[in-house]
Amino acid sequence: MILNIVLIVAVALVFIALVYRMVKNKQNAEVEKTVNIDDQTYTLKKMTEYIKKRLDEITKVNLYDLGLSEEELKRRKNKKYELKKALKGCTYGDVNDKKYVKELIYDILSKEYGVDETNISKSIPFDIPSLLTPQDKFDIIIFMYKKEFGYEALTELIKKYNLDTLKYVAGDAKPCYVITEEEINDIYEKEGFVLTFDDKLNVVVQRIYQHYKGYSSIDEVRDMNIDGVSGGVSGLPESFLSQVAQTDGDYLNEVMEHKVPRACDSIWIFFQGKSIRLAFLSFGTEAELKRVCQNIYKYNNPGQLSDTNGYKINEMKDGSRVVVVRPSFSETWAFFVRKFDVKRATLEQLVRDPGKEDAIALLKFLVKGARIVSITGEQGSGKTTLLMGMIENIYETMNIRVQETAFELHLRKIYPTRNILTFRETDTISGQEGLDVQKKTDGSVNIIGEVATDPVASWMIQAAQVASKFTLFTHHAKTFPDLVTALRNSMLRTGVFTNEKTAEEQVVQVLNFDIHQVKDFRGKRYIERITECIPVEDKNEYTFDHRKEKTLEGKFDKFFDNATHYFTKTTDKKLYTYRNILEYHDGEYVITNKITDHNIQEMRLNMDDKDLVEFDKFIEDHWGVTLSSNDRPSEILKTQKAGKPKKTNE
Repeated sequence: MILNIVLIVAVALVFIALVYRMVKNKQNAEVEKTVNIDDQTYTLKKMTEYIKKRLDEITKVNLYDLGLSEEELKRRKNKKYELKKALKGCTYGDVNDKKYVKELIYDILSKEYGVDETNISKSIPFDIPSLLTPQDKFDIIIFMYKKEFGYEALTELIKKYNLDTLKYVAGDAKPCYVITEEEINDIYEKEGFVLTFDDKLNVVVQRIYQHYKGYSSIDEVRDMNIDGVSGGVSGLPESFLSQVAQTDGDYLNEVMEHKVPRACDSIWIFFQGKSIRLAFLSFGTEAELKRVCQNIYKYNNPGQLSDTNGYKINEMKDGSRVVVVRPSFSETWAFFVRKFDVKRATLEQLVRDPGKEDAIALLKFLVKGARIVSITGEQGSGKTTLLMGMIENIYETMNIRVQETAFELHLRKIYPTRNILTFRETDTISGQEGLDVQKKTDGSVNIIGEVATDPVASWMIQAAQVASKFTLFTHHAKTFPDLVTALRNSMLRTGVFTNEKTAEEQVVQVLNFDIHQVKDFRGKRYIERITECIPVEDKNEYTFDHRKEKTLEGKFDKFFDNATHYFTKTTDKKLYTYRNILEYHDGEYVITNKITDHNIQEMRLNMDDKDLVEFDKFIEDHWGVTLSSNDRPSEILKTQKAGKPKKTNE
């Protein structure tokens, strides 16, 4: 009897313990409806801490302990999975995941945390403009502009108030591109925004999100349709502070009072060819800059950024290219995000100055004529964007193979029905190996995003000779002779050739045309010239005149004439000439010298009937050469137009 009672009590205690555990777990899974309210409750810091804790609870709760029905359990599991996926994806630059996380934060603050019209101004003083910081004002401006213009918001703001013009700033002796606190204050005052509670809460949500899962002060800026954004590239690094303290205490005080910019105050945007410093924005601390650098490159697990591996090159989920560097490789943590707007990469949108019709037609004919073309220019001059615009004119029947350091062109986004495959370098696969693989993938056109290393330059020359119909590539050369010299030296350094002249001869026989892009001081980007490479034919200039001489002295003279020719060819042999087919003069594109007959013949062979007629007309209009589409390309009838001046250029 007693034993039965003991068993009953034991079972009851176990049952009570199980019920208690289930209730406790459910309470842990559910947020307390009551929030301890004090003076700090509705500050950004407190709300950020609460959001972190709340989202952590949602993603880590054990749903099987809640005693849910099968349908509810499935629904909660899907919600939990979706949130975990979004929390991970939003750190990679996925705007859809970012939107999902922000909407959840919005709901938590409004429905659970008790944020309302009366207390929201404790986080950001919306009702007292004098207390708003420049960042507060900028966040409000961008939010309101984004409601109307979407991701063109920053572009519209800059254009409306001419923020991309050169200006003098206190402390700078020379003009620079900068957007100052005073300009943001003036814009905010002029706009006179009237914010609803929904607008205010959305601004607060963005501020919380960017310090929790976003990219701090550049989070919204990075999403905009601009050319790029970078941080940590100016100002005083923390490592310098100890050196300054030993030499100049007053200067150190100015740094500590934020009168002198620090590295974490460095935020720059790349806008239509101009690098503009956002002087009103800051990461606040070196730790925040470090956090952004450690997160911004993580898409697709590219490996760890460490002291021994001090840089990473990767892409983000939206196709942006990101480069991150860290000490001790660089003097401070820094990142560079470059964006490529695939929707705008058409020749008609890129070439806009007078004479553009001729320039665009020539670019199209070079591609349709299957010419090997290099696009040269400095960083940021628009080489990659122009390359994207030219690819549109490659015939649909040609298979395209692309080799890049990081995915930038994203051609399959623009042409999803075409036969295109892109390769890139990895830690274990070099660009040379990638190009070797590319050779075996039935490609008609090789496109190399950037010829940046000797092996890639060497292979590009070899592949252009035998592996594909034609090749397009970019390079950083400043002049055409520099391009030839750089490619020649790459061939020599990789050991493909040991003789300088032989290597150069191979380069000039392969290279047909060079398009040189320029970005001027004001950020304007244009094609400076299109240059044709003309290999010099190796003529036999030796004679047998010594046989006609009667005297030994005469024979010696003729022998030395031949010897002079030999040594001239050996020591100073001219392997190529070059001339500009198109130039940019006084803001206008001008067609200058005629394309050589050899290239005209080769181009005509590769064009379809419609393009052939247009090309023949282009040649006749500009150089007075009449061609018939019925003629074989070798049978070119040259008839110079009477009275038309011949344009020359060297």
